Amino acid sequence: MTKSSTSGLTRRALLGAFAATAVVAAPTYSKAAGFLRGGGDIRRIRMYSGRTGERIDMVYWVDGKYIKDAVKEVNHFMRDWRSDQVKDMDLRTIDIMAAAHNMLDVSEPYMLLSGYRSPQTNAMLRRRSRGVAKNSLHMKGQAADLRLSSRSVSQMAKAAISCRAGGVGQYYRSNFVHMDCGVIRSWRG
Repeated sequence: MTKSSTSGLTRRALLGAFAATAVVAAPTYSKAAGFLRGGGDIRRIRMYSGRTGERIDMVYWVDGKYIKDAVKEVNHFMRDWRSDQVKDMDLRTIDIMAAAHNMLDVSEPYMLLSGYRSPQTNAMLRRRSRGVAKNSLHMKGQAADLRLSSRSVSQMAKAAISCRAGGVGQYYRSNFVHMDCGVIRSWRG
């Protein structure tokens, strides 16, 4: 996903260097809402996909502004891998994911199980599992299913719930947490 430039330094490499040198204190659970409202100087998202083999480690927000090229890469990364369809992800969901990750104080990237889902993919998954919503927020680019091997479902959910910014589903059997920017609620699947 990195594009070459004539100067030898890409925007992504510059952002990566910035992220590597920035020192940001992880917010506490009580400060999660402040982080989502702009309490941090940078926002960074780290994920990998076992489906595509891709990885992303991206500063996507600096000093109150989203970085357009970084957000575009995050959208591509979170695409429906089955159909290769890309949708603009709701930035509130990305912010919730980043805030929860910071609170967990881990360097391990999230494993992205599902980001955007096309209506066709969602319908196919509904036929296979009763746990897939007919009007899933995944189809609107407003949800992600995530896993960390170093943290439990309970720990991840607690961090996401403390953001008080959307829905959090705990799926213990499948070992993942659903995070979305919809109505504030939580459930066990």
